[in-house]
Amino acid sequence: MAAAKSRAEKAGKAAAAQAAVSKQTAAPKPATAPAKPEAPKAKAEPAKPAAPKPNFKAKEFVVYPAHGVGQILEIEEQEVAGHRLELFVINFDKEKMTLRVPTNKANAVGMRKLSDSGVVDSALETLRGRARIKRTMWSRRAQEYEAKINSGDLISIAEVVRDLYRSERQPEQSYSERQLYEAALDRMAREVAAVERIGEDAAIQRVEQALQGTPKREKSEKPGEESSEAA
Repeated sequence: MAAAKSRAEKAGKAAAAQAAVSKQTAAPKPATAPAKPEAPKAKAEPAKPAAPKPNFKAKEFVVYPAHGVGQILEIEEQEVAGHRLELFVINFDKEKMTLRVPTNKANAVGMRKLSDSGVVDSALETLRGRARIKRTMWSRRAQEYEAKINSGDLISIAEVVRDLYRSERQPEQSYSERQLYEAALDRMAREVAAVERIGEDAAIQRVEQALQGTPKREKSEKPGEESSEAA
């Protein structure tokens, strides 16, 4: 019995020692992987502000660059492709033409209110200045004049009137010069008439009086350029 007990104790000690060795040599558990940093969230783009609505009213006179002074008859709505569209109905009495312009496109096409009296005074003063004529081909100058007339800017239009004006003592205009001069004069006189609340004939007289005080014309010379006008 004693021998059996001794063998059992030795076997128990050996099993305990083996368990301790196994515990020490066991592979360590892998450390938990660090959490991946979250990707920064994309910043939301600020919403674009809506285009300001033009402050034009019915019965108001306005300037449309390609046609000059017109009057807004009314603001109407139409349905186009299932969408409601608001339109300015503009009448150009002299041309006997009616134009419909979407209200949200008025600023983009350059439609504007009439110039104030200060701008009109500046335009009339421009007429009294010295004419500046580039010594370039007439076709190029004609394009520049047309661009100024259709810009809708009263000062630019006054520059065309000034540069193409001919007094009785000066050589006659060619046909194409005369056409551009009359177009610019008409645009300017109509806006002056609308701003000052006078008739177009009276406005033309104001413009011509300013022109009669125009100093001697000068040519702006550039090297290598020649003057050439076509009738």
